[in-house]
Amino acid sequence: MKQVSLTIPEIGLIAGTRAAGAAGLALLLSNRIDPNQRRAIGWTLLAVGVITTVPLIAQVFGKLQECKSPDGGEVKVKD
Repeated sequence: MKQVSLTIPEIGLIAGTRAAGAAGLALLLSNRIDPNQRRAIGWTLLAVGVITTVPLIAQVFGKLQECKSPDGGEVKVKD
């Protein structure tokens, strides 16, 4: 089994990027405001969310480590 140790600020950054992407997507799918403004803001938020998520994902995958049992051996997990 893999384990990742994240700090509170890292979790906040991940949540913030996901929220920006979701807000952009929601604006693109809605019909509440002027279509030109909605598209501009929506695509910008979606792009910011996606672009800022990529380095965070790389950082998280860089921190992956194998779980160890208390005696120092690897934990075997059946799928």
